[in-house]
Order: sequence, then structure tokens, then C-alpha cells
Amino acid sequence: MPITVPSGVTVTAGNDVITVNGPKGSLTQFTMPGIRLNQNEDTVTVERTSEDRFTRSKHGLMRSLVNNMVTGVSQGFEKKLEINGVGYRVQQQGADLKFNLGFSHDVTYKVPEGVQAAIEQNVITLSGIDKQKVGQAAAEIRSLKKPEPYKGKGIKYADERIIRKSGKSGKE
Repeated sequence: MPITVPSGVTVTAGNDVITVNGPKGSLTQFTMPGIRLNQNEDTVTVERTSEDRFTRSKHGLMRSLVNNMVTGVSQGFEKKLEINGVGYRVQQQGADLKFNLGFSHDVTYKVPEGVQAAIEQNVITLSGIDKQKVGQAAAEIRSLKKPEPYKGKGIKYADERIIRKSGKSGKE
């Protein structure tokens, strides 16, 4: 399946490194052995040099990585997290996020380089050009206080649906 390259984005494939430059930045990725990139005017195709099992298994992964790099430098990626719970808050202190999550202490999370965080009421928006870094930062923030099934308190993804439990049933 060919990858369409939008205008303003350049894909450069070396011997063992792929570099994608675009309006939002630049990303590099090593190439897997047995995989090569073919470029036309505005499309890139990922091909394998042999049909052995290892090369076939890495073919789709390499295509997804290059496609995510092209999307990242042209549009960027974004993840939204919601904080639910009485007294649960987040503040931005420089590049760090300071959470008040009902513990006896505040939790400080250092946002990784290449990821920007924006806070609007109880919603944290993480954005960046590298899909893996944005997703990893979102997962680390969510793991600070996972949503619990009884009241739904905690940090959850904006599109996540928490399955609720009814609690104690008591005598019938």
C-alpha cells in the first residue's frame, strides 16, 4: 500500500536510516534488514527484498512507522486525557505537570522532550510529531491514577469508556 507524501514533506532513505522532514519538524528511523523504500513523485512504497518469515513480519511494521512519520511531520499527533474526581487537579509548572490526585503528596510528571502539554480545566492535551512519544507520555500520565470502576475517579483517555460496577448489593 503506497504512502502518499503531502507537499512540503520530504522523505530521504539512506542505507540504514530514513529521514522525514516537514513543516512541523524532522524525524529519523532505522530501517529493518531486508526492507527498502521506493520513492516516486508524491508516493513512497515499502518493499521487501526476500520472502523469508522475518522479513515478511517486519514489512507492515516498517510501512506503519514511515506512514506515522509522514503524518507526524505534516499534521502532528494529539492525545487528550480527562481527570475525574473531587479535588483532583493538575497545574503546569514550566515544562512539568503537578498533579493533586488524593495522595498525601503532589505528583510531579516531567513532560518528555518533543511533547507539548496544554491544560484546559480538567483536560490535558498532549501533542507532538512523534506518535510513540505522545502515546507513551499519555500512558505514563494515566498510570499515575488509573480510573476505578466504582465512581470513575482517576485519569482516563478522553475517548475511553469506563465500565462501571454497582458496588455492594447488601441483603435482598
